[in-house]
Amino acid sequence: MKKNLQWKVVVALVVIAGAFFLAYPFNDAKIRRGLDLKGGIHLVLQVITDDSINMETDQEIARLEELLKKNKIAYQKVTKEGLGRIAVQGTLADEEGKTRDLLDEYTRDWDYSFSGDRAVLSLKPLVAQYLRDQSVSQAQQTIDNRINQFGVAEPIIQRQGSDQIVVELPGVDDPERVKELIKVTAILEWKLVKAGPAADEATLLQATGGQVPDDAEVLKGDPKRAQGGYFLVDKVAVVTGKDLRTIRQVTDEWNNPAVSFTLNADGGARFEQLTGANIGKQIAIILDNKVQVAPVVEDRILRSQGGIIRGRYTPEEAEDLVVVLKAGALPAGIRYLEERTIGPALGADSIRQGLIAGLVAILAVMTFMIFFYKLSGINAVVALLLNVLILFGALAYFKAALTLPGIAGIILAIGMAVDANVLIFERIKEELALGKGVMSSITQGFTRAFTAIFDSNLTTIISAIFLFQFGTGPIRGYAVTLTISLVANLFTAVFISHLLFDLTVKKTAKALSI
Repeated sequence: MKKNLQWKVVVALVVIAGAFFLAYPFNDAKIRRGLDLKGGIHLVLQVITDDSINMETDQEIARLEELLKKNKIAYQKVTKEGLGRIAVQGTLADEEGKTRDLLDEYTRDWDYSFSGDRAVLSLKPLVAQYLRDQSVSQAQQTIDNRINQFGVAEPIIQRQGSDQIVVELPGVDDPERVKELIKVTAILEWKLVKAGPAADEATLLQATGGQVPDDAEVLKGDPKRAQGGYFLVDKVAVVTGKDLRTIRQVTDEWNNPAVSFTLNADGGARFEQLTGANIGKQIAIILDNKVQVAPVVEDRILRSQGGIIRGRYTPEEAEDLVVVLKAGALPAGIRYLEERTIGPALGADSIRQGLIAGLVAILAVMTFMIFFYKLSGINAVVALLLNVLILFGALAYFKAALTLPGIAGIILAIGMAVDANVLIFERIKEELALGKGVMSSITQGFTRAFTAIFDSNLTTIISAIFLFQFGTGPIRGYAVTLTISLVANLFTAVFISHLLFDLTVKKTAKALSI
């Protein structure tokens, strides 16, 4: 064997062996199935980005009140007048210059204007857009963290448009639990209870003349936790979920599911001070503005001790609470726009139909090539089979999901692979008709057909890249398999097919049978 053929044979064998090693055995452990083949849940979520603007506005109000007090600037009240809009009312006209200097130094993200004894601040448009964009990105990351801790294998979580997130969870058959896990905002707070629980808000506020004090708020107990009724609690939380250091699922002294926690140094110090100063009083543990439990403080809780969250949780609910608290709070609310649940039976039926379609396509192409091109058709069939083998090896290596549209991409790539072989064979026939030698005709046929093959595959790959970039789950699956198939096609149709000709046409030109 000539040296120029030896290295080609070595390259071909290495690629084939590598693809077989990566793809074998041909099961879920190697080649992951997509949502439409395995079954599962497809969700389209919309992030309520206005929440991030409202949160920034509330935080700015608190900062502004502190600044005005610190700099001894008199005012009556600071109120929110709408989305990203704050009004400061009072005797500002007498100290407008001092107030302007303060706003210029500390509120650079806000525009402001004065009218008499009133100042109006508006969030700058670019800042508002940044906050909206960040809220979607943070929501995507938080959902990704929650799903990963939930234990879903190979989920797809990607952004779509300006405020939407697509979630695909193969193999999940409990959509309600997953939806609740995703949607819960998971803002955890510890607040001192001033009064409650009471059956209704009017009864709760009797001691305060029916009015909610400025430093307090009314929250409802979560009926699922047997903590119904209404509570009057401090408006400011002493400890929040941001202060958590560790959190895990445990069982309490009555062998019921619960959640234990420890706090970081700063949060632990505040929690120790809070419990030490309020022995005999209730402290409410609040999740998403619902009181989960409000135990009575029996003794000072040292900063190193932590505590337990009880509330008649099922094991699944306790596990989900640990997941959402570990993953962090969502920066904004979530709205469900679309939901599809694909059962395992439908997935199995899709697999069966997809395999039948793929096998029929391959057999039809093989029959045509062998019937029309005889021995050269066998060359094309071998290249085609190696194309499919390389495809599955690449899917296994990149851990890409095989979807039903992906199978359609494979069938399209098979057609393009055959088209490449037809172009090459017809070029060789033209060269033979001109009276050229066999090896010369083969070389010229491959050389002249290469440009057309390369151009057609390259333009299709470029289209597939755009589909992958801007498409969602099934479309991306189609783009991935099509791209891999076309790259494999360039290797098998040009390199492998040419090598097979070089190895088989030494004895006689009739071996071509073209």
